[in-house]
Amino acid sequence: MLTAVALWGAGGRYLLLDVATSVVAVAMAPILLRRPVAGAIVVNVLAALSPVATPAATMGSLVTARLRPFGTAARIALLGVAAHAVQGWWRAQHGLSYGWWLLLMCAAYAALAGWGAWWRARAALIASLRERTRQLEQEQERRVAEARAGERARIAREMHDVLAHRLSLVATYAGALEYRPDLPPQRIAEAAGVVREGVHQALDELREVITLLRDATEEDLPAPTLDDLPALVADWTRVGQVVRVDGRVAAAVPPTAGRAAYRVLQEAVTNARKHAPGEPVAVALSGEPGGSLVIEVRNALAAPAGMAGAGAGLAGLAERVRLAGGRLQHDTDGCEFRLRVWLPLPA
Repeated sequence: MLTAVALWGAGGRYLLLDVATSVVAVAMAPILLRRPVAGAIVVNVLAALSPVATPAATMGSLVTARLRPFGTAARIALLGVAAHAVQGWWRAQHGLSYGWWLLLMCAAYAALAGWGAWWRARAALIASLRERTRQLEQEQERRVAEARAGERARIAREMHDVLAHRLSLVATYAGALEYRPDLPPQRIAEAAGVVREGVHQALDELREVITLLRDATEEDLPAPTLDDLPALVADWTRVGQVVRVDGRVAAAVPPTAGRAAYRVLQEAVTNARKHAPGEPVAVALSGEPGGSLVIEVRNALAAPAGMAGAGAGLAGLAERVRLAGGRLQHDTDGCEFRLRVWLPLPA
């Protein structure tokens, strides 16, 4: 800009002023980023003295519009127009009338203020969207954590009932041995075997329940297993839900896996009734000794995915299945939802 002014401007008449102005304008560049308003005022005042400060003045207006509210940016833009009006008055532009010069400056500074304001609004919108995304992610994590904690508490309540039943049975047979020492040896041996088996089962249940949290103030719930599936299907049928169950499990299902399987089927059909009302649900069961109990639930999709509340129930199921030593998988192919669960079976 200094070279252009020297060649096509007033020659060397204002050379010292232009050189000094250019040095100060360049020195103001870092100040524009840290204190845009003060920096923009200085470079616009310099623009009233020399055309070499015009680039710095326009950059100051743009930076102010980006970093400060629109009112402040508008005042800096008016200052810039006024500064260039002074510049054009005492250092006339060759080949351009004073009126066109003012019109050009007004249009330029209006464009700079508008561009900076749009830039600032866009940055604010992006920041708000990022914050909303972060809040939604935190909310989803909280809901998943609550679903897992709720599922663990429900399992603990169920295990408490089972454990209490085991220990009551052990106490009954132990009391019989204590108060009837005259029983035949065979009866004593049978009672001792029941006590031993009950203690082993109680220890197995205790190993699971000590890993879970339990709220002692809540009402205990029953602990259905896979054997209760026919009654569950009958309940669904009575309310008009079509559920087809196919397959056979050719192995003894332990209580832990049976309870997990029952809850998986209960939650899966409940979700199907919620998200795809009126659509039939197909359930496939299979399992061999020493392998896995495989549960597959399929239903057509009748509602768009991603609705409010989706995911918390599946998170709870995944936690229950994981605590039972299994794994859960779910997916969609665009028109059908599939849920698969694998639970370990004894040999």
